[in-house]
Amino acid sequence: MNILLINGSPKGKKSNTYKLSQAFIEGFSEHIPTEIEEITVREKDIKPCIGCFSCWNKTPGKCVIKDEMKDMLEKYLWADVVIWSFGLYYFNVPSKLKQLIDRQLPLALPFMVSDSETGSHPTRYDMSGKRQVIISTCGFYTAKGNYGSVNTMFDHFLGKGNYETIYCGQGELFRVGELHNRTDEYLGFVKNAGEEFANGGISEQTREQLDTLLFPREVFETMADASWGIEKETGKKEDPAYVFTKQMAALYNKNSYQGKDIVLEMDYTDIEKTYQIILKKDGYEVRKDNFSDYTTKIETPLSVWKDIASGTITGTQAMADKLYRVQGDFELMLNWNKYFGSSNAGTAKNNKQNNSIKDKGTSLLLTLIPWIAYWVGVAIDSYIGAFITIGVCALTSVVFFRYRKTVYDVISSAAVIGFSVAALLLPDMVNILLPASYFSFGAMWSVSCLAKIPLTAWYSMKNYNGETALENPLFLRTNRILSLAWGILYICTSVWTFFLMGSPVSSYLAIINNIIPIFMGIFTKWFQNWYPAHFASK
Repeated sequence: MNILLINGSPKGKKSNTYKLSQAFIEGFSEHIPTEIEEITVREKDIKPCIGCFSCWNKTPGKCVIKDEMKDMLEKYLWADVVIWSFGLYYFNVPSKLKQLIDRQLPLALPFMVSDSETGSHPTRYDMSGKRQVIISTCGFYTAKGNYGSVNTMFDHFLGKGNYETIYCGQGELFRVGELHNRTDEYLGFVKNAGEEFANGGISEQTREQLDTLLFPREVFETMADASWGIEKETGKKEDPAYVFTKQMAALYNKNSYQGKDIVLEMDYTDIEKTYQIILKKDGYEVRKDNFSDYTTKIETPLSVWKDIASGTITGTQAMADKLYRVQGDFELMLNWNKYFGSSNAGTAKNNKQNNSIKDKGTSLLLTLIPWIAYWVGVAIDSYIGAFITIGVCALTSVVFFRYRKTVYDVISSAAVIGFSVAALLLPDMVNILLPASYFSFGAMWSVSCLAKIPLTAWYSMKNYNGETALENPLFLRTNRILSLAWGILYICTSVWTFFLMGSPVSSYLAIINNIIPIFMGIFTKWFQNWYPAHFASK
């Protein structure tokens, strides 16, 4: 399949639209072998059409102007798919691309076509199998209503309904690294469109995603106005750090409001400037002075925070490397994406659709239930308890089929079945088998601290942005400590169980061994919030 990309942007390969076109071609090419040619229009010698009509009556099909247009027409005829890529310039195509379009006259015959409402000319060559795509971005919050003249022009020389379009408003955001999460998501939609186009046509679901605003109008226009770096009223130049803070504040999601205002103080330590963002029920306010008492204060070099915003380094990695410090309430940091993520309803719907096909979640119960069944059942009756435990292990896999098993679930199931078989074969050894099972369970937790991902991290990640938490060094550090704490608890449990079995207090062992983990669970919940805040404050 031959693809011709006509890059009509004066910015060439630095064009925002070019990123979309590349994503489209990537999706198209993944399933169909392709040969790709690119024409960067700004680099070509294309002179204006002089309207001499020599290509119609003196040199049919050939232009008398000697420049690079001849080669481009040959590439156009060679292509099976032609992609027109450009940014919207004053509600139409960039001027040099218009010159290229004007110079397509040799592709048409001079005779009139009677079946056209407005009048047209037939093509000189068979274009019936050629597919056309227009990809364009514009600087308005939406593409709707801004491409009328573009559509009218392409309707005339391609034919109405004979081409596909991907029009994206807010195009300038594709060059803003700080917004890469949202723009990368949109590029993923464009890639899907390319794949679907290769297989027939763009689906209604993908079309809906492509037509969704990157950000709500208010957010985009606030960021766009701030990006010029000048005050609206006076035209005076604004401090770049203040501009950056305003753009960050514009991402505030009002739906995250929890009933009280949050005062976020940004102390840029490398430039010795401080600003406050007040997060309110009905919006936000950015202050240069007259500060309120802060709720959360971030002490950071501006350069570090810009690197975090652009994705050069993650915020959690920067915190782990002690590149910035957080004072006050840490809740804002734990829920940063909730407060400053996209509040776009369309994006939320798309994420919901994507979540439905993600990997199954994990469940700690899948690990715990077999052990609990063994500890309780075998302590009461080693023979019956062992059989019940084996049945529980089998039933657990069925009941929890919607959850993904981790390596610890597999190890637990195998270990518990092994201990149950041992209890059946060696009923007189229960006083040793029970403490040994506690020790094995504790050893599993403790040894997991040496693994890349500790045990507790697998089961608590769902409360901390899912699997992305597994790339968070502070999250992993917190869970290494907790996994070790749980490991030590159960190793100690094995010791006192061994010595207390057969003693006067043995009847209370089951109660003791089940109550203590409850308190440990309360400690775990507290520690998961306290430790990151404690670390960040230092």
